[in-house]
Amino acid sequence: MTSLTRFFFRAPYSAPRSREIWQWWESRRPVYNFAVIAAGITALISVYLAELLIGGSTKGVPWVGIVIYGILANLFYTLGPITDAFVMRRWGRDYSEVGPTLFRYGFVFAVGLTLLPVVLSGLRVILGMIF
Repeated sequence: MTSLTRFFFRAPYSAPRSREIWQWWESRRPVYNFAVIAAGITALISVYLAELLIGGSTKGVPWVGIVIYGILANLFYTLGPITDAFVMRRWGRDYSEVGPTLFRYGFVFAVGLTLLPVVLSGLRVILGMIF
């Protein structure tokens, strides 16, 4: 089993207890936070460069928005182990893949949402060149 597989999946047919579920999720939080922060830095740089390209004003960094976004991202992340533990307690081992599936989709969604300004700033540059 590769390290990437171990990161995104749990051992098959495991029925972890609530504490083990919480530990599984929390052991992945630093990588999640790093990925979201890296995506955020990429987004900030791309928006700044797009503004320079189209001659717009390069305003300061929106620190308040960044902090609020980071807090919300971690609050939503915390819903993962809560939901995972609830499903495992309610329906048992047959639903052991719900947690890792929530993690994978949530990870991709959070990074994708954070990178959305890259796409939007790229479209703005293209539209600025056309019109």
